[in-house]
Amino acid sequence: MNNFENKEEERNNNSGKKESDCTETKENIKELGITNTVEDFKSDILCLPIIGSIEGHTFAAPTDKTTKYEHIIPQLTAIEQNDQIKGLLTILNTVGGDVEAGLAIAELIATLSKPTVSLVLGGGHSIGIPLATAAKYSFIAESATMTLHPIRMSGMIIGAEPTFDYFRKMQDRIIDFIVRTSHANREHIVKLMNCTDNMSNDVGTVLFSHDAVKVGLIEEIGGLSQALNKLYEMIDEEKDKQS
Repeated sequence: MNNFENKEEERNNNSGKKESDCTETKENIKELGITNTVEDFKSDILCLPIIGSIEGHTFAAPTDKTTKYEHIIPQLTAIEQNDQIKGLLTILNTVGGDVEAGLAIAELIATLSKPTVSLVLGGGHSIGIPLATAAKYSFIAESATMTLHPIRMSGMIIGAEPTFDYFRKMQDRIIDFIVRTSHANREHIVKLMNCTDNMSNDVGTVLFSHDAVKVGLIEEIGGLSQALNKLYEMIDEEKDKQS
């Protein structure tokens, strides 16, 4: 094979690689909301968006914007194993969704050994509250809100005592996690969840940014720069401990 043929083959290979990389990037943006995978990420902080409805064991409606927990869990596992990633920033704008899928993601975030910071933008509703409190430090934007309410079930429900016991136990799992990962008082959380005079056609409470901080769900009001500065501060503290 002559030099011309070698160069032509090299150009074809490079072209194919660029097309493959472009396709992978587009797929990551579409499915995960990121431009890189964890493996080739160039920053020491990974930004993880949790947006729309948390999709769990069943598919959400085709028209719904969703975050799929089977996409998030491998990323969180890779973050823990990747020495290049020093911290995690989760950005939330979610209406809630599947309770068990949301709690699964929240537990993984809460048990990461690396510094984690969450930022609620727009809304962090329903199961989005545990996802926000799961981080070691949390921020909420001035314009954001959070909604506390009892768990809801769709479809046919058997009106028997064991069903209501199951509801209570599921509710306790959520409340216990929130109390464990925030500064909120359990009795206050239960009261806000069961409030009937705050929402026009439902049970629960809408918390505006200052309210969320006041009750202890979120540490601080702030935006992206504050969240990143706090995360880098926590990373530096972690380095000092290890040195």
